[in-house]
Amino acid sequence: MHILDIFDANPTTFSFEFFPPKTDKASADLFENIARLQELQPSFVSVTYGAGGSTRERTHDLIVRIQQQTNLTAVSHLTCVCHSEPELTGILERYASSGIENILALRGDPPRTLENYDPKADAFQFAEQLVRFVRSRPASDTRGFGVGVAGFPEGHPGTPNRREEMDNLKRKVDAGADYICTQLFFCNDDFYDFRERCDLAGIRVPILAGIMPITSRETMMRMFELALGARVPAKLLRAIDRCADNEAVSKVGVHWATEQCRDLLDNQVRGLHFYTLNRSDATRRIYENLGAKDSLALVARRPA
Repeated sequence: MHILDIFDANPTTFSFEFFPPKTDKASADLFENIARLQELQPSFVSVTYGAGGSTRERTHDLIVRIQQQTNLTAVSHLTCVCHSEPELTGILERYASSGIENILALRGDPPRTLENYDPKADAFQFAEQLVRFVRSRPASDTRGFGVGVAGFPEGHPGTPNRREEMDNLKRKVDAGADYICTQLFFCNDDFYDFRERCDLAGIRVPILAGIMPITSRETMMRMFELALGARVPAKLLRAIDRCADNEAVSKVGVHWATEQCRDLLDNQVRGLHFYTLNRSDATRRIYENLGAKDSLALVARRPA
C-alpha cells in the first residue's frame, strides 16, 4: 500500500523497523518475529540499510520477501552512501517490479570498515537530492514512490545550528518527502519541541515518533556508541542502575517506553515507529501495557 493511502486510512500509524539478518539462522528467527508482530496489524514495517554494501543485498531480499510472503506493507531504507546513479536506478527498478511502493530516503552514515571512503564519489551527498531522484523514478503506483525522511528531535548530530537543521529538513520535504520518521528519543518534550519547530518552519507532513525500549545494558551501551538517541534522562538511568539483571532492565525499559507511548497518543502523535532490534517481545509487551491487542485497538483508545 502506498504511504499516502496508509496515512489517509489511519489517524495514527503504528510501524516497526527491522535490520537485515547476517546469517540464514538469523533470517529464520527474524521471520518468526515478523510473523508474530504481524498479529498486531502494523501500518507498515521498514528495513534498514547497511553502509558500504555490508547488508544491502539482504535488505533488498528481505523487503521483497516481506512484500511477497506476508500481508505487511514494506518500506525500504535507501542511502546516498557508496552509490552511483545507475546503482540507485537498478534498486528502484527492482522494487517497482516487485510491487514495493515506499522508500525511506537517507544520506546514510559513512561506512566504518571502508577505507578511503570519499563521499564526493557518491551520486548524491544529501538526502534532499536522493528524495528528488526517487520521486523522479517510475513505480508500480502512478503517484511514484512514497518517500519518508529522517528527523532528529534532539537535534541533527551534524548540524548544531537548529535553525539551519530545520531549513535542511524543510528542503527535504519540499523535494517531495511525504512524511518524517524521527530518530529514537526518551524524553517526549524533545519530540514536542521538534514538532513545534516543524510547524514554525512550515512543515506540514506527518511526523512519526521513533520509540526504542531499552532491553539490556548492552543495548544501551551500543546505542551510546552509535550516538542514537543518546540523551537518556537521569531518572531512567537511575532506574536502570537499580536493576539486578537484564530481565529487570527490560521491565524498566518497556515501562518507560509504554509511558512515552501513552503520553504521545494523548497528545495526538501522528504515528509511533518502534525500533524492534529484530525482536517482538518488547513491542508486544508495550501493546499489552497500553491495554490493546493490536494497533487498531490503540487507535480506538486514543482520546478524541
